[in-house]
Amino acid sequence: MIRFAKSEDAQSIVDIYNHYIVHSHATFELAEIDADEMESRIHKVQKEFNLPWLVMEIDEEIVGYAYATQWKARVAYSKTSETSIYLHKDQGGKGYGKPLYTELMSQLKVLGYHAIIGGMSLPNEASQVLHEKLGFIKIAEFKEVGYKFDRWIDVGYWELIL
Repeated sequence: MIRFAKSEDAQSIVDIYNHYIVHSHATFELAEIDADEMESRIHKVQKEFNLPWLVMEIDEEIVGYAYATQWKARVAYSKTSETSIYLHKDQGGKGYGKPLYTELMSQLKVLGYHAIIGGMSLPNEASQVLHEKLGFIKIAEFKEVGYKFDRWIDVGYWELIL
């Protein structure tokens, strides 16, 4: 089941996200966050930006989440969104990413968005494959713009025109 995130989902979402903070370069955050911080982020996306934050549940457990944020603050960018998706560390490769991300894209289309930007640290084969399966095209790669785990990390951007 895919649905909009609720405040009470914050801890489950944090449990998924903190794994990536501690064990991967999928996010450039360096310190774990708590449920209050995550609840604030969900609220900002849903209420301030009026954008979707979705969760996927299997047997009443959240196995992943996806959300959209504002690409840039200037009004001319108002129909472009940056998207993110994270699956529980034990749920990758099970086919959950595609329907979750597809629903997010559908929500953005209904809201009148024109372009979606997906950014990722590199290498990230799973994310790259997912984006390309959904029609995203690689548009940019920035060398050594992030620093985590005592090394420089590249970042790539993929775009989809709805």
